[in-house]
Amino acid sequence: MPELQAASCTEEGAENNIKNIENMKVTVVGAGAVGASCAEYIAMKNFCSEVVLVDIKEGFAEGKAMDLMQTASLNGFDTQITGTTGDYSKTAGSDVAVITSGIPRKPGMTREELIGINAGIVKEVTANLVQHSPNVIIIVVSNPMDTMAYLVHKTSGLPKNRIIGMGGALDSARFKYRLAEALEAPISDVDGMVIAAHSDTGMLPLLSKATRNGVPVTEFLNQEKQNYVIEETKVGGATLTKLLGTSAWYAPGAAVSVMVQAILCDHKKMIPCSLMLDGEYGQQDICLGVPAIIGRNGVEEIVEITLTDAEKEKFATAAQAVREVNGDLKF
Repeated sequence: MPELQAASCTEEGAENNIKNIENMKVTVVGAGAVGASCAEYIAMKNFCSEVVLVDIKEGFAEGKAMDLMQTASLNGFDTQITGTTGDYSKTAGSDVAVITSGIPRKPGMTREELIGINAGIVKEVTANLVQHSPNVIIIVVSNPMDTMAYLVHKTSGLPKNRIIGMGGALDSARFKYRLAEALEAPISDVDGMVIAAHSDTGMLPLLSKATRNGVPVTEFLNQEKQNYVIEETKVGGATLTKLLGTSAWYAPGAAVSVMVQAILCDHKKMIPCSLMLDGEYGQQDICLGVPAIIGRNGVEEIVEITLTDAEKEKFATAAQAVREVNGDLKF
């Protein structure tokens, strides 16, 4: 159904500079709950021709791909989903690759505690992806996400516009969920953004810029409710981990699909994501969540917004915490 697929790109006004949809290919590494959700949401939106799932567990990615393909006639998509047990030659020519592989966070475990195991996995996965798709744009989901994005920058040889950490997109969605809850408003009325680190302590929900239909939410919410929204957003991942016994997957998968679609369809959406900073926001040689224009070239532009003095201080504190975690990396 090529006409329907093309419409999925052009519906939001991205008619120009879009690669022929028949050649659009996305790889998702890690076929667990998060990776499978990424593949499902990407396929269902019909904006690329192929999604390749990769996993190290024998038959796991193949089984997930087959299961998802058996929903195609029910959900009305024509994207081809294939799976492979570690054969990266099948990922060759990928436009975008999503790295979800690594152990999930367990109850009581911080994202930072994951670094020892996940760094080795992400480094190996990155090398395999770049070998077979030298022009790929990589979206990093594996935790600790800011540090894993930094690792990809340091080991992949890719230009910095082609490496994006997913965290801010997910955290902002959780922020808007809590805002709508506190406002007792439809979530479509609400807009808000989270920047800084993708961690319980380093996250910075920008309440000063959050709005309901353009009106600052501070005009509707008292200080108690404002504090509630901020604190519940910051522990959004931990709350779900406690309830589920593992990391969440639906919202991360949806966040990734929005980012992949923005790239392949050249939407030039402004999305908060973890990027390598080179002087922006007063930071250097670090990946942190900031708003950026995302399009066919990956990161088209980092957007520098005005922060309050308190927000600047919190951003700097988050940066220092991420640097400490980055210091444990072994390239």
